[in-house]
Amino acid sequence: MSSSAQQSDYRYLAGQIRRWARELGFQQTGITDTNLELAGERLRRWVALGRHGDMDYMWKHGSKRHRPEELVPGTVSVISVRMDYLPPEDDPETIAADPAAAFISRYALGRDYHKLMRKRLQKLAGRISEAIGAFGYRVFVDSAPVLEKPLAVKAGLGWMGKHTCVINREAGSWFFLGELYTDLPLPLDQPEREHCGRCSRCMDICPTQAIVAPYELDARLCISWLTIELQGSIPEYLRPLMGNRIYGCDDCMRVCPWNRFATPTPEADFLPRQGLDKATLLELFRWNEESFLKKTEGSPIRRIGHQRWLRNIAVALGNSKGGRETMQALQDRLTGASDLVAEHIRWAVQELELSDSGRHRRRPGNG
Repeated sequence: MSSSAQQSDYRYLAGQIRRWARELGFQQTGITDTNLELAGERLRRWVALGRHGDMDYMWKHGSKRHRPEELVPGTVSVISVRMDYLPPEDDPETIAADPAAAFISRYALGRDYHKLMRKRLQKLAGRISEAIGAFGYRVFVDSAPVLEKPLAVKAGLGWMGKHTCVINREAGSWFFLGELYTDLPLPLDQPEREHCGRCSRCMDICPTQAIVAPYELDARLCISWLTIELQGSIPEYLRPLMGNRIYGCDDCMRVCPWNRFATPTPEADFLPRQGLDKATLLELFRWNEESFLKKTEGSPIRRIGHQRWLRNIAVALGNSKGGRETMQALQDRLTGASDLVAEHIRWAVQELELSDSGRHRRRPGNG
């Protein structure tokens, strides 16, 4: 077969891959090569500055993260896909503004996306195999040392926003990413050019100013890192800035103008479960470990464990300016609490006491 005929066949296959991906529930598919040297250099600089916090996995695999052909020998092209997850009739602004409500990142309200997307990508690989025979591939969904955002950008799924999330002109940024490393010489898509312009809403709204410069995030300040990745104590100076956010923080995406184009997810598995989109802090703080494990089964929240769950909620309760019921719930939980949880409960109690004394001082007739 001539070279031009082979190219034509691969162009046809790429079109088929896009069609199969849509049928499997992916909203968009792009194809790119394995050249991530620029992204690798940015990663090395980020790690050298210590902005990865204690996420040692970001560097311990060396160059495999930015050289796909080292991670999976024989890789020639990467199929990158996205899947929308925004819940319908969602009102994150109202929840974030209510100090008694528990704010959980929109991506974590439903079932864990990893298994669902892996299965769909595996099915996509199966359809390719049915069409062309056996080929080399490996599926990734936020797993292993993969630079999924730079790959998505190179594959044309969007551009890297100033908040370091991928933004799509027609879908905003409420989507998951997944990859299929392949040994197929597929035709490549063109990257999307950047469309943030002079907008800085994501930087301006960040409660902890974690976006230290356009396209630069210091994870050590990010509320998502503090509530999900950080194993130990949350720095005291950051606690008051966390508000009612107990698992992740969507502020930077919530204000992005491009998210007005976001489409609610068609996936039932991504819809809110266990009433997490309407739960109060006190309700969730009363979960014992058995309840936590049962109610977070199949949820990404389970990975932080019950102790860090309580740690996060204790901080939020300290920020809530709640009354007697809140204070009693904190004191009740203090009995038998681990050192980690007890530390944050005591901080919350102190904050509520200071808030209460301030209210009393401001009352007419009090000196």
